[in-house]
This record gives sequence, structure tokens and C-alpha cells, in this order.
Amino acid sequence: MKKGTIRQRARERHEKHALRWQRHLERQRDLNNKIKAAASDILKSPQFRSTRRHIQHGNVTVNNHCLNVAKYSLAISEKLHISCSREELIRGALLHDYFLYDWHAKEHVPVYKLHGFFHPGVALKNALEEYELTPRERDIIKKHMWPLTVVPPTCREAWIVTMADKWCSLLETFRIYRGHGALRYDREEESVSTTA
Repeated sequence: MKKGTIRQRARERHEKHALRWQRHLERQRDLNNKIKAAASDILKSPQFRSTRRHIQHGNVTVNNHCLNVAKYSLAISEKLHISCSREELIRGALLHDYFLYDWHAKEHVPVYKLHGFFHPGVALKNALEEYELTPRERDIIKKHMWPLTVVPPTCREAWIVTMADKWCSLLETFRIYRGHGALRYDREEESVSTTA
């Protein structure tokens, strides 16, 4: 083999790889823009931003998990050509785990054991206190843990979020997708107060 052909093949592989990454980044940017357009009020909310402090699965925060579920929900609906309300899909996906506590913490040990059964109701209650929710958004939040929630989802959006949530949870639990960990403001505040 000639050296020119080996280098040429390596260059072609590199270009294909770069093109694949470019398409991936453009797709992520497109999904992020759709999420921002549909739910900027949720993304800017101090309560929603506080979910960065709590771990959901593995080392992925609740905030990142909800954003991932919203992205995968959009991707599923577009890839499978499922007609649905994209705005309600995104908003429901972002709020599906809006329970606002660290279910791994010692004070929530009883909740830890049954968290999968009870957190959809807590998330719905918290979301209703802060946002005007449509019936579809309520269905998404309340029933995303089916079959643990006995009553199955009643709209396409809720079924899509349920599938996306299961997929993201699997990736996060088995650390196929890794997060950056939770922001621990409470620990930082404790260390500052003890040194002062």
C-alpha cells in the first residue's frame, strides 16, 4: 500500500467523524432552542434551577435528567413522526420530576423506599403551585412512572415522556450517560459558617 492512500483514508475517516460530531452538536443546539422557546419560564425559575442540587440517578442531577427527558421526548416524537403538542410535551417533560427534595438524603429515607410511587404526585402538586398546567401536562407529570402509577397515561405526550424517562433513567443508572454531580450549596455554606 502506498503511504498516500493510508493518509487519505485516515483523513477521510477524520472528516466523517468530524461531520458526525458537527451534526450531533447541531441537533443538540436545535433541541435546546426548542426547549428554550417552549419553556423559558420554567428554565428561568429559581425552583427549577434548585433541582441542580439534587442527584436523580447515578451522578446526574434532577435538572439534567429533566432536560435529557425533554430532549429524548422531542427526538422520539420527531423520529417516529408522532403528532403531538410539542410545547406540552416539553413542559411536561421538564416538570415530570419536580419534587424539589433530595430523595437520597437521610431525612427522606421513608420516601427513598417508595419514591417511585409517590414522587409524581408531589411533582404535580409543586408544579400546580407555580404554573398553569394543561390537562396533558398534568397527565405527563402524574403518570410518567407507569406501571408504578396504576393508571396508564391517556395522551400521546405522556406515553412519549414515559418512554423517554425510562430510557434516560437506564442510561443514567448504569452510568452510560454521566452527569457532573450536584451543586452542593449547603455544604459550601456549612464550611463557610464553621470557618467564620
